[in-house]
Order: sequence, then structure tokens, then C-alpha cells
Amino acid sequence: MVNDTPWLIAGLGNPGREYAKTRHNIGFMVVDRLAEKFNISLNQKKFDNLFGLGEIDGTKVILTEPMAFMNRSGPPILQLAKYYKLTFDHVLVIHDDIDILFGNLKIKAKGGHGGHNGIRSIISALGNGEFPRIRIGIGRPDTHIAVTDHVLGKIAKDEIKHLETVLTCAADAAQAIIKKGLTLSMNKFNRNGVGSDNL
Repeated sequence: MVNDTPWLIAGLGNPGREYAKTRHNIGFMVVDRLAEKFNISLNQKKFDNLFGLGEIDGTKVILTEPMAFMNRSGPPILQLAKYYKLTFDHVLVIHDDIDILFGNLKIKAKGGHGGHNGIRSIISALGNGEFPRIRIGIGRPDTHIAVTDHVLGKIAKDEIKHLETVLTCAADAAQAIIKKGLTLSMNKFNRNGVGSDNL
């Protein structure tokens, strides 16, 4: 059964060409993939968001990329959610996660920020962590590389070959959440790597 309530799907990242292919911007990349897959143009600007309206499997969606920097992602998402009169359980946030290996993803129904500045900003703006997320693994850096340098670094050549599969899988996960709900989607996607036959 299709839910009539619209969804706001927010991919996190940093604006600007210099951040375009960095690990921290993988949320933007997934929103771009969804926009391409469902023919949704990200051609509107409001509340420091670049966003577009469309449908996924008959459900209205707002795809957005906050244009504030990562650690200020919360207010733009809150304002857009309030503008479209959405409850926070229909605000799906897609972001990078260093605590998950590259090539894996996890769907999470709610929770804390886990040290992620973008999620911290959203929790601060919304007043709670009661919103679902798709956490996309970027892995932890080698011990001699600072975490900041890792997340703001370009995706490595040996990871690029898996990036298409990662983005496709994350987009499929977002589609599944909208179509089938969180529980069924978590059962399907919270497995091993994106190459798993279970995905």
C-alpha cells in the first residue's frame, strides 16, 4: 500500500565544486542518483536548499541537497519540512558514516548523531533524533590520516569501481523505505556489502 504522506529525502554534503567527489558528499551523490532515476529536476531554491519535486512509486517526494555547509544542514531541512507540513518520521536523511566499511550501508530508524556533524545539526534543529537515515559506509582512515582529511578527501581509485554499485544500492534502499516501510527495508538492506545477493 502506498503511503499518501509525502517524503522529504535529504542528502548531506558540502556545496562547491571542490567538495563534489569527496566521501563527505556521498549523500548528495545518492540524491542525484534518485533525481536521475525518477526524472526529478533539482531546480528549485528555498531556505538554503537546492531541491526538486516528483514521485517515487506513486508517492510524492521532495529531493533536497542543503546548500549550507555540512555542520549547518539542520535549519534548511527543518524549514523545508515545515513548509511542506511533514512530520519528522517522513524526513529521510542520507549521509556518509566512517563507522561502516566502504561498500556497506545501514538503514536506521532514529537515534543520536554518532559524531556526524550534519546529523548533529539536524538533531539540534529538529529538537530530536526521530528521523530515519541511510548511513553509507566510507570506512575509517589509516592511522596516519586525520579523520577530517579522510572524509573531505576524494574517493580513492580502488573505491571508485564500487561507487556505482553503492549509489544504486542506496537509491534502491530509499525507494524501498518509501514503498515498503522501514522494517522491511532494514531486513533487506542491513546485511553485508552491496555486492551481497541479499540486496
